[in-house]
Amino acid sequence: MNYKELRNKYIQFFESKGHKNIRPASLIPENDPTVLFTTAGMHPLVPYLTGQLHPEGKRLVNFQKCIRTGDIEDVGDASHLTFFEMLGNWSLGDYFKKEAISWSFEFLTAILGFKTSQLHITVFEGDNDAPRDEESAGIWEALGIPKNHIHYKPKEDNWWGPAGKTGPCGPDTEMFIDTGKEACSKTCSPGCRCGKFIEIWNDVFMQYNKNDDGTFSRLSQQNVDTGMGIERTVAMLTGKKTVYETESFTEIIAKIEELSGKKYGESDWVTHAIRVIADHTRTATFIIGDERGIPPSNVGSGYVLRRLIRRAVRYGMKIGINKTFISEISKVVIDLMGEFYPELIQNKARILDELEKEETKFESTLQHGMNEFNKVADKLLENNQNTISGRLAFKLYDTYGFPLELTKELAVEKKLSLDEDGFHKEFEKHKELSRTAQQQNFKGGLADHSEETTKLHTATHLLHTSLRKILGDHVQQKGSNITVERLRFDFTHNDKIDDETLKKVENMVNEQIKKDMPITMQVMTLEEAKKKGALAFFSDKYEENVKVYTVGDFSMEVCGGPHVERTGVLGKFIIQKEQSSSAGVRRIKAILVKE
Repeated sequence: MNYKELRNKYIQFFESKGHKNIRPASLIPENDPTVLFTTAGMHPLVPYLTGQLHPEGKRLVNFQKCIRTGDIEDVGDASHLTFFEMLGNWSLGDYFKKEAISWSFEFLTAILGFKTSQLHITVFEGDNDAPRDEESAGIWEALGIPKNHIHYKPKEDNWWGPAGKTGPCGPDTEMFIDTGKEACSKTCSPGCRCGKFIEIWNDVFMQYNKNDDGTFSRLSQQNVDTGMGIERTVAMLTGKKTVYETESFTEIIAKIEELSGKKYGESDWVTHAIRVIADHTRTATFIIGDERGIPPSNVGSGYVLRRLIRRAVRYGMKIGINKTFISEISKVVIDLMGEFYPELIQNKARILDELEKEETKFESTLQHGMNEFNKVADKLLENNQNTISGRLAFKLYDTYGFPLELTKELAVEKKLSLDEDGFHKEFEKHKELSRTAQQQNFKGGLADHSEETTKLHTATHLLHTSLRKILGDHVQQKGSNITVERLRFDFTHNDKIDDETLKKVENMVNEQIKKDMPITMQVMTLEEAKKKGALAFFSDKYEENVKVYTVGDFSMEVCGGPHVERTGVLGKFIIQKEQSSSAGVRRIKAILVKE
């Protein structure tokens, strides 16, 4: 079974169980300051998992592109990837454990053809926060899973979330395939990293909310969130030992072999390097080519992208690629994945241009940085010292573009340690670099729907309509980003906006706030929304049914929310900055303050 067949069978199976197929979301979360990338299919659904009404109902299914950066150092083994595709089905306060587990079993055995004897299951063993999940274990046993194939695991293995400090969470049950490989020890069980057991599916039962004080309370709406990794499942279905031997990677790896002159499998280090290059290039292609794609930078998600590209380049150099090559591999990725993700084809020129620019930039500074590192490292070794200072690590980062992780890898190769604390102290002194991917100093849970962000989200609607009324109907939203401190709004407009006009926009927004207008929501089809005059500039990304938010007689817009109930609670709207975002797109940053 190939990738396309698995996607189709999964969607069709859950549609037959009353689920609505929804569109995959962007890799770059909008209005969510808590994470850098979409990490799972449930990520865009957080408002609905916490009680909001989804316009498509209570049962949903889709496939979703995802990125997880916590496993970067594990990339190169048999199963870890930074970019991956996830199949998922959800119950928003509808069915629960019995149905979810039964359907998982039915799909794995009746549709995919796995034997019951191949399946191993893990469930939550219980602790002071929540009881042992005997219910899930009992359902699996009743379906025919032998008791010795059901394994109780602690919270670190069988508990999902919250993604941040607070939010929805709960026990999960994970499904593993026994590959037939010999066990590494008598205690070998699902979760062991020896490769005998490969996890392919996870059913999460969101029963609890973790509170600010660390306690857990029952959710009023209990949800099911599932995730099946496409790459891993195809590997198991086709008898491949690793995800890198499946059709998603074979052509990419063939291109790397052609460029390097090395063969996948000829040695452990060559195989590892080729896997890293393949994974990182694929991920970088999707980040840049996303509908909300970003370029490499030294901050946030752009930093992760830069780290991936530069790490791939360095591994390419290790296996003998002595020319600019990342864009050549990216072309293969685009050809492979464009059928399912047409944004890659639409943004092909941008993808290749950004990759070539970043690789060229890195190559021009890499050798200088390597010389600097080797000079210091050799001197340390001569003097029987073994620690690379934080100051040098930061110099390599700031001057030569070395991610900290690259310096760490170089230090390990020289059998030196690295003063990471010193690096971070130097890093904090640098005003422009406010956060990095590996620190992930985010506020809130998976999605921040606090009172502050809800107010700012509502204010973007007032800003959007005000801009259209004052500048003209050519103004269309191109994107937004909201944190608890401010809103950022991108829109189509060619010229810089003068201070007088900005003041008019600001005043118009504040007039609507003072009117204390009600904000109402209706669910309707996208066609109906447009007939009513609702603004909807992302038509290809909306579901069949949409939410339409109306602000008094001033604004009507298709949006997922959240919003306040009346404009009067917003406070005073202040525009802080207006600038260019890209060609033909301007950006406004604004805040709300109490009157």
